[in-house]
Amino acid sequence: MGKILMKGNEAIAVSALKGGCDAFFGYPITPQNEIPEYLSKHMLEQGKVFVQAESEVAAINMVYGAAGSGVRAMTSSSSPGVALKQEGISYIAGAELPCVIVNVMRGGPGLGGIQPSQSDYKQITRGGGNGDYHVIAFAPENLQETVDIMKQSFDIADYYRNPVMVAVDGLIGQMMESVDLDREVPKRNLPEKDWATTGDIKGRSRRTVSSLYLDPNDLEKHNLKLNEKYKLIEANEQKYEAINLEDAEFIIVAFGTMARICRSAIELLAEENIKVGMIRPITIWPYPFKAFENIPNSVKGFLCCELNLGQMIDDVKIANNGRVPIRFFGRVGGIMPDPEEIVNAVKAFKKEVK
Repeated sequence: MGKILMKGNEAIAVSALKGGCDAFFGYPITPQNEIPEYLSKHMLEQGKVFVQAESEVAAINMVYGAAGSGVRAMTSSSSPGVALKQEGISYIAGAELPCVIVNVMRGGPGLGGIQPSQSDYKQITRGGGNGDYHVIAFAPENLQETVDIMKQSFDIADYYRNPVMVAVDGLIGQMMESVDLDREVPKRNLPEKDWATTGDIKGRSRRTVSSLYLDPNDLEKHNLKLNEKYKLIEANEQKYEAINLEDAEFIIVAFGTMARICRSAIELLAEENIKVGMIRPITIWPYPFKAFENIPNSVKGFLCCELNLGQMIDDVKIANNGRVPIRFFGRVGGIMPDPEEIVNAVKAFKKEVK
């Protein structure tokens, strides 16, 4: 097909179908509504399941049931809606069920506004629901990367029997870019879903899906098993982009749309002979700590840039381990900064540490 111009949310919907999505359960909320709108027509045309649930809580529990039967299930929402889904996401993670969750982030707290934001970082990377669990979380920078990740997400979810979240801000959901929907992405060798509740079959042991363990010894054993899986994910699935790190004076750390703005700022700074690189996390869980292992001695500090008030900075501090100073730049409320604002933040940092 080659490249075509598409709106972000519609490209997400198409790539979900190309990734093998069998069933979608959701509830309308701005700015992600084009995802269920597109799927409501095209899933039915393909003989797949689409349900507009009565609420976000109902939608995520429908995902739980469908995923438990072995089908590739998905939901999408935006920040307040994803907050309502957190209990169900914890259940799904506890039951080790694969599914894909798309979060087209908007500003908060509470209902906030409908403009782009990255204010769900802590909710996504620290669990959000009860208990010790993680979702594998991607934060793509542009629409092509979003499409490629969406197509891989169902495989990754199946491979680890774990929820996968694709977190984009409202700008990526609403903007238009050219994308190649048929571009090849890596495939995984997936085991048979011998855990799925597919009905009573003679000669087969009974299958149940649950996250309930009343015996504390059983629950501890289950948590330790999950923790070993999370360690494996941390070892194998850290993804990031390292940009112009050689001889950099400062390194910007940014993800998603903010990283796009920072690219322009880095070009402007280069014109003034200020060498600035960037580490762009593609996975925000597992966080790409590996990206910080071989930072050049020329680096005088990290500038963490986000569309929030500093939610990723704790991970940057852990990765930095006290080596160099860290400063923060962010905008909230749906305001997108100009590259010049980041340029000024770097210059101010440079004066401070000179």
